[in-house]
Amino acid sequence: MQRIESLENVEIKPVWSVKDFAKRRHLTEMAEARLLQLFGPFATASELLHNVQRAPRWR
Repeated sequence: MQRIESLENVEIKPVWSVKDFAKRRHLTEMAEARLLQLFGPFATASELLHNVQRAPRWR
């Protein structure tokens, strides 16, 4: 017999499409491929934002 805990207090995190995220953030194809390799087609917003590599936007 297994006991299953209630899921009432679990925080729901939004899941994004990696391709849509890359398109909205104007990422290169290489950066998009890296994220797809890391996470597959979907990931949480936090995972994507913390693992994106972009060149700095200097003047």
